[in-house]
Amino acid sequence: MKATSFLLTAIALGTIAISNIPFQSFAPNSLQASAQEVKIAQTETTQTKIDQITAIKGKPGSGDLLRKLYPQDLNPIGVQPGGAGMVVNLYSKKNDTTLSLCTVYDVVVAVKKGKIARFKPSEVK
Repeated sequence: MKATSFLLTAIALGTIAISNIPFQSFAPNSLQASAQEVKIAQTETTQTKIDQITAIKGKPGSGDLLRKLYPQDLNPIGVQPGGAGMVVNLYSKKNDTTLSLCTVYDVVVAVKKGKIARFKPSEVK
């Protein structure tokens, strides 16, 4: 009887020890860390997009790059004088970025982080 109870106790303790391993990987600290890593990766991606558009801002092809980097993600939030007449300010909610596009020449003339309905006139000339 003692050998049986010892064996059952050993099996029970082994099962408990093994069953705790998966739960430790889902501890709040590890979830918090992975959420921070995802947020950092998204920030880096957003900054990369801003850097790519800023590099060719005001040049032919920047409008095409804008549509490539922000597919179905831009909403018009304002129109103002600038560029070759009027520019349209487009906001990406996903990346929290505002881009100003001269529709006459299809070029990006301004890029900024955040929601900006109206750029300074010197920024969109």
